Amino acid sequence: MNGKFVNKELNKILLQEEFTKDDIVYLLSLEDEKSIEILFARADKIRKLYCDDEVHLRGVIEFSNFCEENCMYCGLRKDNEKVPRYRMRPDEIIETAKRIANQGIHTIVLQSGQDFYFDSDMISFLIYSIKNDCDVAITLSLGERSFEEYKAWKIAGADRYLLKHETSNPHHFSIYHDKQKLSTRLEHLKYLKKIGYQVGSGNMIGLPLQTIEDIADDILLCKELNIDMAAFGPFIPSPDTPYQNKSAGNAVLTLKAMAVIRIVLKDVHIPATTALDTIETKGREKGLRAGANVLMPNFTPNPYRDQYQIYPTSVRKDLDPSLSGIRMQNRIESIGRKVSQSKGDSLKMY
Repeated sequence: MNGKFVNKELNKILLQEEFTKDDIVYLLSLEDEKSIEILFARADKIRKLYCDDEVHLRGVIEFSNFCEENCMYCGLRKDNEKVPRYRMRPDEIIETAKRIANQGIHTIVLQSGQDFYFDSDMISFLIYSIKNDCDVAITLSLGERSFEEYKAWKIAGADRYLLKHETSNPHHFSIYHDKQKLSTRLEHLKYLKKIGYQVGSGNMIGLPLQTIEDIADDILLCKELNIDMAAFGPFIPSPDTPYQNKSAGNAVLTLKAMAVIRIVLKDVHIPATTALDTIETKGREKGLRAGANVLMPNFTPNPYRDQYQIYPTSVRKDLDPSLSGIRMQNRIESIGRKVSQSKGDSLKMY
């Protein structure tokens, strides 16, 4: 196909306000370098229009790697007996949160496997204690929990909830997740939104069976749900899981998906994920140039850090947790962007 014709068609689509599934599939399927550069440039322009040049930092604390689920792709799955399990003490979690806030980071992400040892009251205590000590927003990423727990944690002061839908294909969802249903996941996302959480969702690019059409449906689902943060990162096979020998997700396709999300959804927060950094040199910088405006440095303290094995342990050894925020700031400034001094609430609130 003639390059000039491709660019003309591409520019026509990129200037639209609304996008069909066919439009999204077209954008995700771009292969020549020039067209991909045009796609990224358009995403970056829209990012600047809606988000300015600020990059929001979210400090992550992975406080437990116990999990009751058996997701096919996840190193924390219940049946993985090779993972040394841990739970941080409440005082360790609170002290880590204080260290994050002292680095000037205004959002703290409390993340764990689906671990019911941390019950409603314990999570509420953590939320209240951190909020009492630090002027921060709190994001929870704890898997599917009960509606009553969501409500209690919102009352305790939680601001946001991150719960990836992983795939909009119900059949694939049933394969990836043991005894879980996509319909249930969507009910939880809608309820979280209904009671006032800023909600994050997303998928993994490159999961087995996934097609370009599936990714397009994932983007349209995020639009339908009116989510506040869209987290699309590459699949990375983890040892001792059923998918350990599968191929990792493609970095360019992941970047294209992030760019299309920015173009289609416009006012969502989009993180350049840790996983992207593991399969692409300066992956997070490239993500920031393709529409992303969030980075999530990991502050999980040692010795727990290497035991939260969503990805292979070797992927997670590159950063001293005490330096995570400083390193992220340096990387942001190296591409002409600046660290936001706000809590980074949903852009839909303004």
